Amino acid sequence: MNNKQWMSHALTANLSSTGLVIALAVTLAGCAVQSPPITPIEAPQNMAAQKAAQQAVLATAPQIPTLKRKIALGRISNETSYGQSLLRDNSGDPLGKQVTDLMSKALTSSGAYLVFERPDIGRLQAEGRLTDTRLNLVGVDALIIGSLTEFGRKTVGATGFVSASKKQVAFAKVDIRVVEVSTGHVFFATSGAGEASTETASTFGFGSQASYDGTLNDTAIRQAVSEAVSRLSQEMSTRPWQTSILKLDGNQLFLGGGRLQGIKPGMQFSVHTLGEQVKSAQTGTMVTLPGRMVASVRVDSLFGDNELNEGSAATVTSGSLVGFQASQLTVRFDGAK
Repeated sequence: MNNKQWMSHALTANLSSTGLVIALAVTLAGCAVQSPPITPIEAPQNMAAQKAAQQAVLATAPQIPTLKRKIALGRISNETSYGQSLLRDNSGDPLGKQVTDLMSKALTSSGAYLVFERPDIGRLQAEGRLTDTRLNLVGVDALIIGSLTEFGRKTVGATGFVSASKKQVAFAKVDIRVVEVSTGHVFFATSGAGEASTETASTFGFGSQASYDGTLNDTAIRQAVSEAVSRLSQEMSTRPWQTSILKLDGNQLFLGGGRLQGIKPGMQFSVHTLGEQVKSAQTGTMVTLPGRMVASVRVDSLFGDNELNEGSAATVTSGSLVGFQASQLTVRFDGAK
């Protein structure tokens, strides 16, 4: 072989080896190289200006008080197959109790309700017997009953040539219904769903690793409860808020509810007669006919130091309450003024 032929053969072999290396590099790059992180682009109106505008809107919005409603938690149970054997203890339904506690906390934290204990009423009664204290239960406007109807976990993942990912997902669904205590009528039903997940990934065996995460269960249930309470609050806010008259004294009257329920001096309320109750031939239940407005009152001052003993002193600004007894009247909120 002459020099020219030998150089041509060497050049061909070198190009073949180079092509093989490039092809292998491209293949590995397609498997191992991750997409670069996306750089967030700020809107033309910067974040500080947006927050300032939001605060300005909130400052100019009318401050409507939160007139709390008396509500009690009844039975909240676990109706799923999860925890029906291994996690069940001698005192009953641990997962159902967890949902009940989370529901109670969410209702109380919302600031829209006076929440009264019902699931553990037996323990309160037992404590009262030990201390020779009579348990004075307070009537409520509505009772919440419900259950955890869906709950479970799953693990999903994907495996590539040199990469792998795993995602743990927990899902929960809570169904509740709200019952009118005086009639047993279910006037509202809703549900809330929650999902929580955690994801791990690795390339060439390097990357994040994670074992079973039990906190995902709690997070999913908490989100489901929060969504259910949010929908409940939207419904309850559409129903008229009213309170009773504690005492009548000429043109002055004392109302139930004070500062902790959002009542402020200067607020206006309307006073209505209690409508007559008649039995409906269609449903077989008692129906309260609409009362009539007899007076408007203005709150002058507040008294009391907690949600249960608070009250408001008000004065009649129009109309008259002469000839009426406090038990014949109800007070409704007309709006902040």
